[in-house]
Amino acid sequence: MTALEFNGKKVLVLGWAKSGRAAAKRLVELGADVTVANRDTIKEDVDVSELKQAGVTFIENDGAAALAADSDYLVKNPGIFYNHPIVEKAESLGIPVLTEVAVALSTFTGRLIVVTGSNGKTTTTSLLGAMLQHDPSQGKVVIAGNIGTPVCQVVGDLTEKDTLVLELSTFQLVGIPELQADIAVITNVFANHLDFHLNRDNYLAAKERVAIHQRPDQTLILNGTGKDTPAISALAKSKVLEFNPDDQQAFAHESKGDLVLNGKVLMPFLDVKLVGRPNLENALAATAAATVAGCSMAAMRAVLTTFAGVKHRLEFLFKENDVLYYNDSKATDIEATQAALSAFEKPTILLAGGLDRGDDLSRLVPDLKNVIQVIAFGQTKDKVVQLAKEAKVPVELVENVEEAAPLAVQIAQPGQVVLLSPAAASWDQYPNFEIRGDKYVAALKKALGKKD
Repeated sequence: MTALEFNGKKVLVLGWAKSGRAAAKRLVELGADVTVANRDTIKEDVDVSELKQAGVTFIENDGAAALAADSDYLVKNPGIFYNHPIVEKAESLGIPVLTEVAVALSTFTGRLIVVTGSNGKTTTTSLLGAMLQHDPSQGKVVIAGNIGTPVCQVVGDLTEKDTLVLELSTFQLVGIPELQADIAVITNVFANHLDFHLNRDNYLAAKERVAIHQRPDQTLILNGTGKDTPAISALAKSKVLEFNPDDQQAFAHESKGDLVLNGKVLMPFLDVKLVGRPNLENALAATAAATVAGCSMAAMRAVLTTFAGVKHRLEFLFKENDVLYYNDSKATDIEATQAALSAFEKPTILLAGGLDRGDDLSRLVPDLKNVIQVIAFGQTKDKVVQLAKEAKVPVELVENVEEAAPLAVQIAQPGQVVLLSPAAASWDQYPNFEIRGDKYVAALKKALGKKD
């Protein structure tokens, strides 16, 4: 990555969320003159007190525009749009606009593995990180990034002998100059976050940032089924490998039910605890990267046979009265719900709905072949109802997941699946998909009389 020097530099940190807090702390450690600007007044706590004692200034955004012009760097919260007046001011003056990850990587000298993608990146990152951590020969392996832990929070304790496994979103990637990962994985590319990126080309360009600056001695792992894979591959100077369940020539694929890596059989996919085609691809992506990293097959098998999934991501909850209950609240787009539905051949009750971003839900009609009942809620409920009618599936209308869950319990029969996979963001009714998923799980447990 392009060398970034923060010692003695004036840095404006825009946004005091988890990433802003971590960035400010790390910048102080690196000798920067730091000012934190936030939309609202920042409440005093231990971190704020310590940073003030270290010379950090805290202001509200109204006073930050002039300060941006006098800064050497602007480090913004990944979710802040680039049309924000302070960001636009910095860019117009040629001041580098970074995200927290760029600050962290400025001093990291160990092995860097990056996973990005529209869907599956958290599961793939979790699998890959756990595999490397399970193999003693890999040394110290730390997982961070979009998965929940700011990179600035962990990087100070890492050496050139250590490995950093990062899940990175496009929000983070656009603020990292010349990223050079030793191993980079792109799970897939769909049209996501277009409110932020404005169009699909910009979104794709953000994903491509993991590839364009890699060296020939580094490795890029791509999804062989992706329509953008040839274009991304053409940009790369690194070694390009593909995972593809159906291509026997791919570096990682499935053959006669077995996972095959670089020509060697790893294990039957039936022995993998995760279910469905999406998780087959996630497993292939993770094991491909683990193989390149020199991970033992024994460590890969140990993780794949025990890893039960990431919370809210096609998460198996429990089996009750021979009904399987799943939480896929992270399915905030159509493609994620398509992937979830493809995982089940059993009769399925689908709970769907959420923020209306103008998506054409009729694309889901072919995916409802095993769905026997739809329960619609949220801002898109009328679209979900229309989808169910087009697919000739019975549909019930409720207000939210708290009402949808007990209705699903009431309807479900032995041998069936109850699946929350909304195909929409949560922001019409809930602050985030995690809270939506938690509300769903709590409502299910109450309806079933289960205790925590």
